Amino acid sequence: MAASLASSVASLQSSLQLIDSSISILDSGVSDFPRMSKVLQTTRHFELLPEPTLREAQKALLDEITPSIAHLLSLASNHVERLSRREQGLRAKCELQEGRLNSTQGRQTATRSQSRTPSGGQNGASAAKAAEMRRLVQKKERLRYAVERLELQSTQRERQLRKSMALQ
Repeated sequence: MAASLASSVASLQSSLQLIDSSISILDSGVSDFPRMSKVLQTTRHFELLPEPTLREAQKALLDEITPSIAHLLSLASNHVERLSRREQGLRAKCELQEGRLNSTQGRQTATRSQSRTPSGGQNGASAAKAAEMRRLVQKKERLRYAVERLELQSTQRERQLRKSMALQ
């Protein structure tokens, strides 16, 4: 009996050593568990959104930006129109000034050529006709300038009317 008891004690001690060995192995395997759980934990770097949410955000952004873009486009368009009207006005003014300059130069040339011609060959009737012709040419020039000025005023009023209609 003593022999069987000694064998049971030996078997029990062997089992205890095996359990201690298992505990130490488990302890060494589990001691790194908090670090391993941190390492293995997944981190979301990018948020994945469902497609309807993404479309709603795009639509909201578009709704927010569209009025600003339309306003900026209308401002740019108005500015371009204003510059175009100004350019047209300046061109018309330039043409008017060129016409005036040319007619002034033409009158000066005609006056010079008339003063150079000998007047001994002309009788009183032809001198009167020449004076009448000069008076009529001058009247024609004055009327032409008046018409050009009225046309410019008319185009300016049309531009102002278009501008006021565009602002409304």
